[in-house]
Amino acid sequence: MLDKNGIAKRIAKEIKDGYYVNLGIGIPTLCANYIPKGVNVVLQSENGILGMGPFPFEGDEDADLINAGKQTVTLLPGAAIFDSALSFGMIRAQKVNLTILGAMEVSENGDIANWKIPGKMVKGMGGAMDLVASAKNIIVAMQHVNKAGESKLLPSCTLPITGLRCVKKIVTELGVLDVLPEGGFKLLERAPGISVEHIQNATAGKLIVDGEIPEMILD
Repeated sequence: MLDKNGIAKRIAKEIKDGYYVNLGIGIPTLCANYIPKGVNVVLQSENGILGMGPFPFEGDEDADLINAGKQTVTLLPGAAIFDSALSFGMIRAQKVNLTILGAMEVSENGDIANWKIPGKMVKGMGGAMDLVASAKNIIVAMQHVNKAGESKLLPSCTLPITGLRCVKKIVTELGVLDVLPEGGFKLLERAPGISVEHIQNATAGKLIVDGEIPEMILD
């Protein structure tokens, strides 16, 4: 199975040259460290950064430079810092080419639940609802199953919904899946050493397996 860095490394391969990309809290922020060489992208953080760089080395942190998850980050040459109103104006105007988000659940129709678990304290919904309502392309970085071993890829979400029919692709510790417009998770790649049967057993929603499924290449 992939660890969190492995998931981020695989998703980074989906980032194309010239993209403006928003990275959500959690695994998505790790993608900044794995953008392929020769691929020039502009990373946007909804708290007001355009041109975000990778995480700083230990000792080089600047407490005033943080992403939406309160992690210290770096700035690339030409970066800009501004208020949240302008940041969300960019998001709502669909100036962001790709959004990478974490999720607690995704349904086979592409619905996403990623902001609240009932009964647990939450500071707020953050920018997720704006992002999923406005983004042209959404990739979810998530664990395939929860700590109890239950699938998080479901026929329908059980947790409060963040957005409807918005997720295009999912990368988990087990594989890469497309969410089809007509519904269903189409398996594209499997993680090194993981069988198709393993993924089938870990997926509660409709899983579509078409032909031989290749093992993903991370390097």
